[in-house]
Amino acid sequence: MMRKSSNGLVAAQGLSIAIYMPDLTGGGAERQCLCLAGEMHRRGLAITLILHRAEGELIHELPAGLRVVALNGRRTLHDIILLARYLRREKPDILLTNLDHNNVAGLLAKIIAVSRTQVVIYQHNALAGQFAAAERWSYRAIPLAYRALSPFMAAAVAVSKGIAQELTAARVPASKVVTIHNAIIKSDFRARADDEIELPWADAQTEPLLVTAGRLVPQKDHETLIRALAIHRSSGGQGRLAVLGFGPLLEPLQKLASDLNLGSAVAFVGYQANPLPWFLRADAFVLSSCSEGFGNVLVEAMGCGTPVISTDCDHGPREILQDGRYGVLVRVRDPMALAGAFDQLDTLRTRFPVELLKGRAAAFTDDACADAFLSLFEKLTLRRHSAQSVSPDPGPSPLMAAQAGQPGQQVS
Repeated sequence: MMRKSSNGLVAAQGLSIAIYMPDLTGGGAERQCLCLAGEMHRRGLAITLILHRAEGELIHELPAGLRVVALNGRRTLHDIILLARYLRREKPDILLTNLDHNNVAGLLAKIIAVSRTQVVIYQHNALAGQFAAAERWSYRAIPLAYRALSPFMAAAVAVSKGIAQELTAARVPASKVVTIHNAIIKSDFRARADDEIELPWADAQTEPLLVTAGRLVPQKDHETLIRALAIHRSSGGQGRLAVLGFGPLLEPLQKLASDLNLGSAVAFVGYQANPLPWFLRADAFVLSSCSEGFGNVLVEAMGCGTPVISTDCDHGPREILQDGRYGVLVRVRDPMALAGAFDQLDTLRTRFPVELLKGRAAAFTDDACADAFLSLFEKLTLRRHSAQSVSPDPGPSPLMAAQAGQPGQQVS
């Protein structure tokens, strides 16, 4: 059941929640889930974080006392049986699965376990278009898998309205699809933004600073960003770019910057555990993606009062920026359009005042996100308890009896 605590936060009594995801690499989806798990844990709920592997840059940001179980399967496919064993043994009220293949694995585990646990899939990425085309072939089969497995979904949470539309297009029943925006602004946001950093240029104050952040992968389209910067500077612009993140395209992007004579204008600073001080000190934050599920970094930059320039990609940016009211939107894969936005750097602070941006960012808090999830979980568990009052327990499946084994490794 749910109750309002004295500080106005929604809490749940007697609700056990397992959150399943691949690992704790420093991506937006991983940060989002860790934030959600931490907020629910802080409210006193029984939370277990189930990981394919207990590894990644965010491993040191786990909240104290949060229970973590590492399945240690060789591949996501091998997680299915391990996760089914967990469901039979622990019987959580809710299993919240994250990211495409893990969503499918969680649903299959429920089927194998003949479990009454309510499985809620959490869709962070686009299901079609540029994202699916940029990833390996198996991503293109995800919509078909969702369609086939939709009877076993209690709900499908989308991080944006665009993702919600894609889920219904994949024939997930509209009655099961819920849009819950990401939790970006947390209680320690201001303190984290004020951390000291060392900028890559000694004379950083003399030229405008552009900052971008994200994995160096095709989806983020840093190539268009670097080409746009070259156009901007060739026409007299003085902007310089700090690229936060790492990934397989690091060397090709460094070579491109060198080939375009941008060696002194582009700095690849690697993964930053706390990117907020970079956003705070930037003259503009730039997102050049060809596809996004939401666009957490846009909200983070706006929370720092920093103007944002973003491609008008599916699905999050236009929704976050409300059709350009809170930032500049440009065409996808168009270096000239992006360069044109860079040429307006000196007017962005006037067009998008600090308080306007911070006010918009305040709509995406950890409290609002956690409240929305807990409200959904309460409805689902009430529905399950009603069903249990008239249905017998199905008992263990023959497959689970044959596959019974050791539980996953617990990490403290």
